[in-house]
Amino acid sequence: QVQVVESGGGSVQAGGSLTLSCLVSGSIFSINAMGWYRQAPGQQRELVADITRGGRPTLRDSVKGRFTISRDNAKNTVALQMNNLKPEDTAVYYCAANVWCTTCPREVDDYWGQGTQVTVSS
Repeated sequence: QVQVVESGGGSVQAGGSLTLSCLVSGSIFSINAMGWYRQAPGQQRELVADITRGGRPTLRDSVKGRFTISRDNAKNTVALQMNNLKPEDTAVYYCAANVWCTTCPREVDDYWGQGTQVTVSS
């Protein structure tokens, strides 16, 4: 009853830019934190950036100064602007949202998208 859909992945050369977008829809009462994670082949999934409902962002050190996270509470969307991309940013990027859903089995739960591939070539 809650869907999370990412878009905007693709292939770029090092130094390029991409913007990832994520839409959360369904039986939503409120969305708490929203975030972006990534998982490279053979690696564990890691948090890239998240943002509170009030708009306070947190970014991992390796992307500070290059990535920006933003959200639109009215549209239930979160975006990740990625600049100066590096080959080590190559991964599948996942959107996650902590959602308050009044008609779901768990009133508050984390929901994940299917992921979108980002490939950065040197």
